[in-house]
Amino acid sequence: MAAPFQNYSGGVLLADIVKRNNLSTYVSEAIKERSAFIKSGAVVRNALLDASEGGTRIQVPEFNPIAPTEEILDGTATWGTSNSGYLTPQKIGTGTQIATICHRGFAYAVDDVAVLAAGEDPMGHIRNQIADAINKLNSARLFSLLDGLFGSTFGPLGANALDLSVGAASGAAEANFLTASTVARARNLLGERGEELDTLVIHPTVAYYLYQVGMLTFSTSALSTGTGIQWGGGGVGVTETSIGQFAGMNVVIDSQVNTVAPGTTGHQKEFRCYLIKSGTILEGEQSPLGIESDRNILSKQDVMSVDYHSAYHVMGTKWTSATDNPTNAQLANDNNWGITYDADLIPIVELIVNSPLDTGTNP
Repeated sequence: MAAPFQNYSGGVLLADIVKRNNLSTYVSEAIKERSAFIKSGAVVRNALLDASEGGTRIQVPEFNPIAPTEEILDGTATWGTSNSGYLTPQKIGTGTQIATICHRGFAYAVDDVAVLAAGEDPMGHIRNQIADAINKLNSARLFSLLDGLFGSTFGPLGANALDLSVGAASGAAEANFLTASTVARARNLLGERGEELDTLVIHPTVAYYLYQVGMLTFSTSALSTGTGIQWGGGGVGVTETSIGQFAGMNVVIDSQVNTVAPGTTGHQKEFRCYLIKSGTILEGEQSPLGIESDRNILSKQDVMSVDYHSAYHVMGTKWTSATDNPTNAQLANDNNWGITYDADLIPIVELIVNSPLDTGTNP
């Protein structure tokens, strides 16, 4: 007698076939997982900056930090600033932070002849690299925004900038490099709030100088009263091959920091470093990442297009230009930015340094 039919689990069902892989969702998740800024906490996703209902910019009303005027109570009939024997109610200031929405996109096409000639699937390689490519483009846009806020001379956050680089073709020394000492000077710009800075964003050339310093060894046998440390003689080296933290901050390394590096032609290269408190930079989106693909039967091409609509915003700042959907160059223009309260209340500092690993000059 034949065994009764059994419904074994694990087979392919119609529901599994109908559910199509959503490349846009996967890429969106990959962008978050691979973004050093998001993983470090320097950039935080915030629903306040979402504009799914439409618009070209995002307004975020705020209450400014209070700075109360202290009154003296002495029991007379005329005490207080009112001179009437009572405390005078004070008001809290308000302002409106404004973030600008940027609309970006790109497309690729691969024709059948190219596939046959290569013996590979170029479109597959493109799909695998989309998340990293978008992260790179987003970083470039974010650095342009920071460039505009700090400006080359007197941007709205210029009070939070410290330039320790050498303005000459040569002559940079330790005082001009990124060290614990120069980081302390940068923190000092914010006073006691300098302790809140927990993320350091630097260029690889600056990062590998820190790596070099960390890997140096010193000779204990050369130490005696009145003598200096002799480097390279012995001691204990560092086995860690990456720079996770420096001067009490998580380190984010991005080569695009240099794309907005200041410096006069002929001057030794200068590198911007950013000291940031986690959550200071917010990110919002107007529409989720869109990835569409199609087949052009006349040109024998597979075509894919990508579009994304988002905004970066540094708390306490506002986009003052009448221009919407700005280019990166417009984001980098300090005339297009303002701040809604004192700069020392905005926990982000720019430190400009040289690096002994790149002693070339700006073209």
